[in-house]
Formats: sequence, structure tokens, C-alpha cells
Amino acid sequence: MRVARMVAGSTAVVTAVFGLSLATAGPAAAAESGTWVAYGNTNPITSSSSTWGCAGSQTLATDVLAQVCAIRAANNTGTQSAVIVRNNRSTAYSVHTYADLFTSNGGNQGAWQCATKALAANGWTVCFGRTITLSKVISVNSVGSANGVRLGTSPYV
Repeated sequence: MRVARMVAGSTAVVTAVFGLSLATAGPAAAAESGTWVAYGNTNPITSSSSTWGCAGSQTLATDVLAQVCAIRAANNTGTQSAVIVRNNRSTAYSVHTYADLFTSNGGNQGAWQCATKALAANGWTVCFGRTITLSKVISVNSVGSANGVRLGTSPYV
């Protein structure tokens, strides 16, 4: 599924950025560190050639939304997990994220978390997990959380 929904108004998105690192989801032991990447007012999904499968957005606080995504590179080999946060506030907002990446056959590819960070006002920020090389015949999805709010499960990509 290529269509993801991240509201900063009500933006429907189709394809996107392939990040640097994996992102975040629920309680886990030994999660790797993810990487925060700020996008300003550029939607990370629509500005990318990668395919993103994203769960619906969840409200973290007034004017702050987040969603978990699974990402597949345009060349179909690299996959990763991400948590996207849209801060529509006029001030910074602190967020901690967690995500797990799973294969369609039930294999856990790892867990990532991004430490609490004050995210810029009026912008998009993404926590990426490490890129995992998988054959294009193996689909992946991701589960995640942000500030303790469960973000659900992304569609497979």
C-alpha cells in the first residue's frame, strides 16, 4: 500500500524518502539507536522515491501528530522502520519514539528508538532505524510508539 496518511491539515501521501536509520515502536529490550532527521516543511513521504506504508496518524498532544511507517527503497532491496512526527505548534515539542520492523513471515528484524529530542516548531521530523537488506519478495511492516502513545501497525511494503 503506497498511500499513507499524515495530517498537518490532512495531507494524503504516496511515496517518500528513504531514511538513514530505523525508528521506533513499543517496549523493547536492547533497542538500537535510531536517527532523527528534520525535514522542515517538506513532507518526508512525498519528497522520496521510496515506498512508505504508514499507519494512520495519532495525536500525541494538541497540534502534534505521529505515525509509524515501513519503508522500502526504490530498488526494492533496502527496508527500514520510521516514526514521523508533525509538530504544528509554534514552539518546539519533545518526543521519544520506538519501532520494530517485522517480515511478512513473522521475523523480527530489530527494534530502534530515538531518544527524547525537542522537535522544531511547524515542521516534520522522522526517526529512522537502520536499513536492513531484504529481498523484494519479503514484505515488511512496522509497529511503533511515540511518547508512550501506540501508533499501531503499518501496512506491508
